[in-house]
Amino acid sequence: MKNSSIRLHLRRNFVNFNRWCWVLVKNLEGHKIIITGANSGIGYEAAKSLSKSGAEVILAVRNEEKGKVAAESIVKEVAQAKVAVIRLDLADLTSVRDFVENYKKRYDSLHILINNAGVMLPPYGLTKDGFELQFGSNHLGHFALTGLLLQLLKNTPQSRVVSLSSIAHRGASIDFNNLDGSKGYKGMKFYGQSKLANLLFSKELDNRLKEHELPTISLACHPGISSTNLFKLGKRDAPGYLKALMKVFFQPADMGALPAIYSATESSLNGGEYIGPDGRGNRKGNPTIETPAPGVYNTEIMKKLWEVSEKLTGVTYDFSKI
Repeated sequence: MKNSSIRLHLRRNFVNFNRWCWVLVKNLEGHKIIITGANSGIGYEAAKSLSKSGAEVILAVRNEEKGKVAAESIVKEVAQAKVAVIRLDLADLTSVRDFVENYKKRYDSLHILINNAGVMLPPYGLTKDGFELQFGSNHLGHFALTGLLLQLLKNTPQSRVVSLSSIAHRGASIDFNNLDGSKGYKGMKFYGQSKLANLLFSKELDNRLKEHELPTISLACHPGISSTNLFKLGKRDAPGYLKALMKVFFQPADMGALPAIYSATESSLNGGEYIGPDGRGNRKGNPTIETPAPGVYNTEIMKKLWEVSEKLTGVTYDFSKI
């Protein structure tokens, strides 16, 4: 074997050996886990991995047919998998409430909620409730969902909420005077705003849970830059050449799912952490505790975002003890 081939062989083996994966996840037998947007990409990979650990995973998806296909695919690969599909459209608060009612009819506990689903860079549009599409789907839909499921989370020992943010939070800000985009819209700016909102929500939620001495914890994570179907041009798939470049420069979805899996299962985490890949720029790699951009956790902005979110969604959190 030539020296270059030996180095490549060793590098590949080192990466495979060093890679944090689902094998390290504890036994989750009996756990109930909701993953939004779990029919593809990071959500699907997380659902598959967590199924291998014995958890019952609920795929919360907008398209039930795609959800059923994803569930069947998981069961084919993981013989012991317990997977269910319940419809959820985060761009419709009525659908969010219907999902919670449907879930409560079937389950009386919730160990892990992974707020994963998201849209990225769509043309300007509004949700059914009149919110800008990215802020409404990525943040407000998950804010409402978590609040409506809080009672179940409080009733379940060692429960946690994991919210997916993005490195796009860096340099982003919350424009409270133009949340609906009616005064101007730029796709990337509003995507960054929604991902910053996810991060601030996660931290503020954990602060309030701890303030009320509740055992549920809240964490945030991000997948780095991963090759998933989140990268679309509006409603169209990205062109072939862009998909090819994504495979070269972005990490695959199963690696992108590791920060979410780590956040959902790692017993050493106390809540409030932000988990991302450990590589350069936090774009690729194994999950590690990461420090958000300087000044991100602004107390006044976090409080204002929370109050605005409650007002817009009509969902008020009940932090009273059981």
